Formats: sequence, structure tokens, C-alpha cells
Amino acid sequence: MRDSDLRECLKRIDHKGYPAYKDTKGKYQFADYILSIDHVQGDPFAAPSKVSVLVDGKRAGFETALYDEKYKRVALQDHLLRRMAVKVREYSFKAKGSGKSGLISVSQPGQEILNRSACVINTENGDITLRMEIGFPANGRTINAGELEKILFEFLPVCVKQTLFYHAYPKEELIRTANLAEDQQCIREKLSELGLAAFVADGSILPRKSGISQLPMKEAVPFKTPKSMEVELELPHYGTIKGMGIKKGITLIVGGGYHGKSTLLKALELGVYNHIAGDGREYVITDDTAMKLRAEDGRNIQKVDISMFIRNLPNGKDTVAFYSEDASGSTSQAANTVEAMEAGAKVFLIDEDTSATNFMIRDELMQRVVQRDVEPIIPFIDRVRELYENSGISTILVAGSSGSYFHKADCVLQMNRYVPVEITELAKREAEKFPIAEDCADKADIPVTARIVKRDQAFLKDNRIKTKVMGKESISINKEMVDLRYVEQLVDTEQLAALVQIVKYMKLHCFDGTKSLGQAAEWMEERISKNEFAAFCDKGISGNMALPRKQEIYAVLNRCRGLLKIE
Repeated sequence: MRDSDLRECLKRIDHKGYPAYKDTKGKYQFADYILSIDHVQGDPFAAPSKVSVLVDGKRAGFETALYDEKYKRVALQDHLLRRMAVKVREYSFKAKGSGKSGLISVSQPGQEILNRSACVINTENGDITLRMEIGFPANGRTINAGELEKILFEFLPVCVKQTLFYHAYPKEELIRTANLAEDQQCIREKLSELGLAAFVADGSILPRKSGISQLPMKEAVPFKTPKSMEVELELPHYGTIKGMGIKKGITLIVGGGYHGKSTLLKALELGVYNHIAGDGREYVITDDTAMKLRAEDGRNIQKVDISMFIRNLPNGKDTVAFYSEDASGSTSQAANTVEAMEAGAKVFLIDEDTSATNFMIRDELMQRVVQRDVEPIIPFIDRVRELYENSGISTILVAGSSGSYFHKADCVLQMNRYVPVEITELAKREAEKFPIAEDCADKADIPVTARIVKRDQAFLKDNRIKTKVMGKESISINKEMVDLRYVEQLVDTEQLAALVQIVKYMKLHCFDGTKSLGQAAEWMEERISKNEFAAFCDKGISGNMALPRKQEIYAVLNRCRGLLKIE
């Protein structure tokens, strides 16, 4: 249909009851793009209507070199989306009416560059799809078609013209975005080549503006690399960049309170994502499999093999297939560690402040008083070297109160007023004065991961599956809540919006009683790598999702209580 057909429809339904807006659903050819009204809200107080704009690649005119690699495509999509978010704010609620009438909204990206469904570029032909929400105007529950006509024929065309066409941007602006993405990708590739777990560039601004803002802190101390840890990289566009290379192995971050230990770890934790220019962490790059581990009192655990850390429980409970509806701090952190191994993590990020003390360490005096043969917990300190040497898993650990890890560390980094100082030699020398007991724990077997997920016949028969996302804290499917508060590398509610759909899709199409949880997660990851959002959205793609990592798919599956039953 043509745009003139939409005008006629609006005139016809003006002043009718709100349900008549359903007649507008369809696709309309405008001069420079196709407008699709995909879903019409039930009344002006309901969730806004969903619309999308499709711009032909040739008409959009973006050079192929700006999106010919996935990482550059995601960066360009992010750039266009940020521009659109600014533009629509200028027009939102300028059309008047009841409830959400006149709302024009699109995804609002944070500091991280994520692959979002709100803006997608087809790499084969350059077509651009932008998904957004519009509150269709009404007076009470009576259609005000004139106000919607303003939005669709006056406001929206301006936003599209200034956002989704190459000529709307200074050429240098888009080139800078592509160049930054290419430099970030280059660092990621060099991490493995150089045997690094992470890289932090000199001059990076790690502290954030506040606890509720991810913007960089003004007048913060720029990061300065200790000479002994300095790495020099040649990037395609930046040129020579210097920074701190954290080698694979065991790295300990120490220092006084409020000196920047946790700030550095947080930057490394989020270094699995690329960041926008001006964030201060553009060149903080961490192995993209890295997982933040912590204690998580009260989480459920379904048949996880935690025997490398906990065994010989006094009640005789099986720790090779450990089950708990309400895990303690130590058992939850043991499960989180084993699940991270199953998810393919090659770097563990741990903060002493959010860890279970008895999981992390048992000092010599405690070992003398409480003998190992009556203590079921084998602390992480007894496994950290084994994890690296046998499984290739590095650990970056923040410690502020216990020096026992000095004996295990390959590198000790002290944060002093946000300035890092490498003190490995000093720490090792002082540690010799406080010897620790030799490891007595047997070498651990590789954890058993063949956890079969049962088929849920009742779920398959229910055609009214309800899903909900509650901020960054939890998701629910048919009122079964999955607590994700402590999956700390989830940075955006749109990742949870994707995760809830992923779990729903896997329940319907994947868990057939033959696949293990790990096989199912790999199956889903393979589908996503090929088809992105279409891999799990079989009834249309909404504009409020961002793709999570494979590690977060594992994390959400492992935290399902009633949703997944594991044999």
C-alpha cells in the first residue's frame, strides 16, 4: 500500500472508538522508506504500538566498508540508533492526547555497544530496519487521527531522513565509528596471540560518575600502566597504543579500601563488551568468555557436579549431582564456578567482597583446629592453580584482607589511589615469612556436565505463554521467576528481554529429553550466530532486545527453578 492509503484510512477512522486503529496495520510505501505498523495497542493507556521502518540499502547509501564485518555492522547499527534516540526525543509527546498518546520511543543504548534488534543492517544488501514504539493518540478512548497523522507524516519522516541515510552524517563521523570498532577487534584478537587475559590502555578513565550513572567520572585519575606490565600494540587506525597487559594465569589485585581495586575489576568485567568513544573504557578489552563469579545465597542448583570443591558432606548428600533449592554462599559459588567452566569461560573474575569466605580460603590455624578430613569444602585457593594448569582458566582476583593468595599468584598488582603498581616480587618475598600448608586436596576430576533437561509436556500444550522482564533483576515465564540480580555482566534490560524469549523458545523447540543443558545452550548459540534474533523469535521480532553472550544463556538456564527439570 502507498502512504496515501494510510492517510485515507486515518481520515476514515477519525473520532471512532480506539479499536478502529487496528485498520491501520500493514505496510505503506513512503517516498524514501517503507513504514510497517506491526502491532496496534488496545487502548491509549496500554503498551505503545509497534512500528518499523525499512530503508532500501541503495537508497540509504552507506558504504559497504562501514558494515562488512560483524563488529563494524554492530557499531554502525549502534551509531544510527543513538542518533535516532536523540531525534525522537525532540518530537515525543508533541502530539497530544490521553495516556501514552504522542509517545515516540526507540531503544536507548547505554555505554556498551550491543547487537540490538531496534536497528539491524542486512549485510547482503545494506537494507536498514529500525523498530520503534509510538503511542497512537486518542481523546479518552476516541481516535484522534489528526495527531497520529502529524507523527507519521511530519515528525517521523524528519527523524528517518536525519538518521538512516548516509548523507545525513559527516563522512569522518562514520569512519571514526568503524575505525574504533576495528581497533577494538584487533586488541581482542591480539589477546590470545600475546597470552593475555585482558588489556587496559594508558589514559583510560575507569571510575564512573556515580553508582547510578555509567558515564565517566570527571577529573578522575587516568590509568597509568606499571612499566613491568606495559604492552605495546599496533592498531590499524589508532596506531601505537600502550597499556597494561594482564597475562593469563593468576593475577591478584590488592590495595587499601577505596583505592580502585573493585573499579578496575568492574572495568575488566565489562571489557567483554566494546564501549563507545568518550566512555573512557574504549580500550579496556577482556577475553570475551570471562565471567564474574560470586556467592549467591539462596539460588537453586540442579544436579551440578561441585565435587571438586565440596565433597563428603556429613548428611551424605551427593555433590557429583548436587541439588539445592536454597544454596549457601559456598555451595552457590562452587556451582557458579563449575557452571562457568561448562559455559566455556577462560577467565574468572572474582571480588573477595562478594565471595563466600569459606569457599575462598582456610588459613593454617583453621586447618590445624578443624582437620581437612572433617571439612567438606576444598577452598578455591587449593584449586586456582590447578584450574589454570589443567583447564587453561585464568583468575583475576581482588583481595583486601587475606594475603594467602600471594603464594599462588603469578602477578600481584596494588592499586594506590587509582594508580596501579606491580608488587609481585615484594609480595612473594613477604609471603615467604608466612608459609602456608602444602595442598592436601586430591587432584579434581573434570566436572560431569551431562545434565539432561526433561521434556515439559504441559508447557508444550499451553498456547498462552506469558513472559515478563523486570528491569535487570529477573524474568518470568508463566509466572515462574528467574532471579538474575547476581549475573553481573548483564548490563541492559534488553538483554533480559532477549533471554526470556530464548528460554521460551528452547522450552518449546529444544528440550526434548535427549539434550543436556550444555548441548542445548550450544545449539541455541549456533542458531543465534547464524540468524541472530530470528533464531528465537518465530512470531516477529520486537525492537527491545539485545543479544546476550553464550555465558549469560548458560547463567539464565542454570537459575531456572520450576521452568527446567534436570535429570
